[in-house]
Amino acid sequence: MNGTPFIPSTITVHLGRPDAPAENVTLLFPDYIKNVASSELYPTWPENALRANIYAQVSFALNRIYTEWYRSQGYDFDITNTTAFDQAFVNGRSVFDEVSRIVDELFNDYVRRQGTVEPLFTAYCDGRQTTCDGLRQWDTVTLANQGLTPYEILQRYYGNDIDIVSAPVRANAPSYPGIALRQGDAGNSVQQMQLRLNRISQNYPAIPKIANPNGIFGADTDAAVREFQRIFGLSPDGIIGKETWYRIAYIYTSVKRLSELNSEGVQYSEIATQYPSQLSVGSSGEYVLVLQYYLAVISRFYDSVPSVSQTGVFDAQTENAVKAFQRTFGLDPDGIVGRNTWNDIYRAYRGIVADQGLLSGGAALYPGFILQLGSSGEYVSLLQEYLNELARVYPSIPSVTVDGRFGQATDTAVRAAQNQFGLTPNGIVGAVTWSAIANEYDTLYFGRQRQQGQFGGATLTRTE
Repeated sequence: MNGTPFIPSTITVHLGRPDAPAENVTLLFPDYIKNVASSELYPTWPENALRANIYAQVSFALNRIYTEWYRSQGYDFDITNTTAFDQAFVNGRSVFDEVSRIVDELFNDYVRRQGTVEPLFTAYCDGRQTTCDGLRQWDTVTLANQGLTPYEILQRYYGNDIDIVSAPVRANAPSYPGIALRQGDAGNSVQQMQLRLNRISQNYPAIPKIANPNGIFGADTDAAVREFQRIFGLSPDGIIGKETWYRIAYIYTSVKRLSELNSEGVQYSEIATQYPSQLSVGSSGEYVLVLQYYLAVISRFYDSVPSVSQTGVFDAQTENAVKAFQRTFGLDPDGIVGRNTWNDIYRAYRGIVADQGLLSGGAALYPGFILQLGSSGEYVSLLQEYLNELARVYPSIPSVTVDGRFGQATDTAVRAAQNQFGLTPNGIVGAVTWSAIANEYDTLYFGRQRQQGQFGGATLTRTE
């Protein structure tokens, strides 16, 4: 389930019941709606009746895609052609000209409840052979003949609190980010899982609440993930891989009844938007700094990728490095850092860190995961050593005990270092803070100055 609804460029239809062996057909989304409308409706119906029904058919299909209803259950399709589960679709059938004209006008419009995000599950039936709580197709003809508009017809069945809204068209990509999430990771994907786990915990109180769903995978998120995994029969390793991701998505959809007419709805506050979804020329800020840090490290191991300076501004130099990385890793070299490019850059960086281990003869590279209050391990010990070296020169930075435990004293020292170097004093050690501390440690401890923007840890030798 992606945060903001979109119109998929294509949709994959299973030609049978969900669990039946049958062919899958992938076609353009407007062509799918034209087929459904031509299979369900009569072209001689009043235009307002046709429009109301097509709005419902679009919204129904988008709900299946938005909630990943079938894909979250392990299927490789978006919707079926079985009316017992979904809506009619006859592979290869001809479509009515009048239906085609109307669909071309409104295939990117859908129905939603006011104040919610997801396309409404616009259940409907023919109203003659079957009845339901949703739209009754034959009755829409009567209402249209009475002069009701498509919106007024839809209100009769789904309530007065609905809107008809538009969404952009883009490729339908799975919501799973392609990288397993674990303690120390951060981003919108983490925040999305935190928000969903907190909602699921209302129905399953054994899952502990995540007090601050801020997009940082900390100990409380780890505990919530492990308990979720135990309850639903998954290996309780605290890692959100593909199986755990889609089980969370399925249970979240179920407890909120998102694929039912009486849906609880997804509120705007439940959409993870803390982290930028795309970086390109003109972008600036901390996430550009992180990107530039990763690229600078990667350039040391891939001759095809030029180095960049850590300026925090996505300039032409950064764009060239991004394009070079994309070409090297088989991506579209558009110079834009979306989800796929970011994930591949992150994977390449983490691979370098894993291969090199802890570095000697210079400050270590950022480990690739966030350190904060409650963290522990060898990288916390390194951080504490670096802070103590800085404390010799900067009176504002207190020294700490090197014990590998990120406690309150280490948090205080990190915040002081962040203040010293003009960073947000939040006590969270990500790539930017680590780079600033490591660069200064390297300069002080080894008595050499680095070129501005060069990453810490120039000597890359593996320590066993």
